[in-house]
Amino acid sequence: MTKLDRLIQILCAERGESVPALSDKEKGRYFRALVNVRMPKAASAEFLQLQDEYLQEQLRIKGVTDIADLNPVAPDIYLWQGDITTLKCDGIVNAANSQMLGCFYPNHGCIDNAIHTFAGVQLRLECAGIMEAQGSPEHTGGAKITRGYNLPCKYVLHTVGPIVYGGLTQKHEEQLASCYRSCLELADINGLQSIAFCCISTGEFRFPNERAAEIAVATVSEYKQKTHSKIKVVFNVFKDYDYDIYAGLLGAN
Repeated sequence: MTKLDRLIQILCAERGESVPALSDKEKGRYFRALVNVRMPKAASAEFLQLQDEYLQEQLRIKGVTDIADLNPVAPDIYLWQGDITTLKCDGIVNAANSQMLGCFYPNHGCIDNAIHTFAGVQLRLECAGIMEAQGSPEHTGGAKITRGYNLPCKYVLHTVGPIVYGGLTQKHEEQLASCYRSCLELADINGLQSIAFCCISTGEFRFPNERAAEIAVATVSEYKQKTHSKIKVVFNVFKDYDYDIYAGLLGAN
C-alpha cells in the first residue's frame, strides 16, 4: 500500500466511508478533496507523518523557487510568475475569507484551497484555534499569521480582501490597501525578511485586476518609504495578464 493509499484509507475511515475504486490519476484529486472538506481537528501521528512525507514528495516533483535566486526589479521589490505554494521565502500571503479556515470546496482552483492543501491539515487546525480565540470573523483588510508547515515558506499571512459586488467603491480600495499594510506590519512585527503577495481579491472576489495592482504597488511603496522597512516584497502572479500589468507598473518590461 502506498502512502497515498493509506492516507485516503484513513480519511475515509474518519468519515465512516469505504474507499472507492480509483485509478492512480484519480487518487491525488480524491485525497485533496477529502482534505478540503475535513473539519479542523487533530490527526493521528501516523496520518501526519504520511501526509508530511507525501506533500514533501509532491513539492520536490513540482520544484521550489528560492527568492534568493530571483532578480529584483527595484530595490527589495520582485515580480515573479509561478505557483506561490512552491516559493521559498519567509512568508506568503493567502487571500482568505472572513472565517480564516481555508476553502472547503473540493479541488477548487482558488489560492486559499491550494495553500491549505499543500501546507497540510495542521494549517486549518491552527487557523481554527486563532479564530476561536478571537471569537468573531476576521474583518476585511485585517490579517493573521500562521506557520507554513509543508510549504517551503516559513509563514503564511492570511488576509481578507474586499468582495466587489456591483461597481468598485472607494471603500473597496481602502480595504484592499489595508490588506497590504496589515500583512507588511505583521511581517515586520514577526521579523520576516521577505514576503510574497498574491493578487488579493482579483479572483473570486472580483476586484478589477489593473486597479488592484495599482493599489498593491502604491501601498507597498508608501509603507516602505514611511517605515524604512527593509523587507523584500515579491509580487506573485499566476496569469500572463497580471504579469503584464505588474511589469508595466514596476518598469519590468
